[in-house]
Amino acid sequence: MTVNTSTTTELVDITSELLQLVAESGIKDGVCFLSVPHTTAGITVNENCDPAVTQDIEAALSKLVPYLGDYLHKEGNSAAHIKATLMGSTLTLLIKKGVLALGRWQGVYFCEFDGPRKRQVLVRLAGLS
Repeated sequence: MTVNTSTTTELVDITSELLQLVAESGIKDGVCFLSVPHTTAGITVNENCDPAVTQDIEAALSKLVPYLGDYLHKEGNSAAHIKATLMGSTLTLLIKKGVLALGRWQGVYFCEFDGPRKRQVLVRLAGLS
């Protein structure tokens, strides 16, 4: 799956694209494995009803890990590497009755910390149809 980001830091809701992949797969019960092969991006599950939640997450991460700091990494994107580590690079989600088994308010977010960029989310579906 390709994700195009437009700003330095951005949480992109990819839930609908994942739901479509699961539906097209025909898998009724199984697992959806997600992996982000980038060191300055991550993936997470969180609320996708109120957009203020993602804004709050971005703001809190920026306070916790400021863009400028006494970092040693020469490329100038240490904050992005640290934020990506905090969010994580993999997710495992269950598929139940042909859909992702997410909670009522949950969505899947690609987390960009060094954009804008064209990114990849690797998706592997396994299960029974």
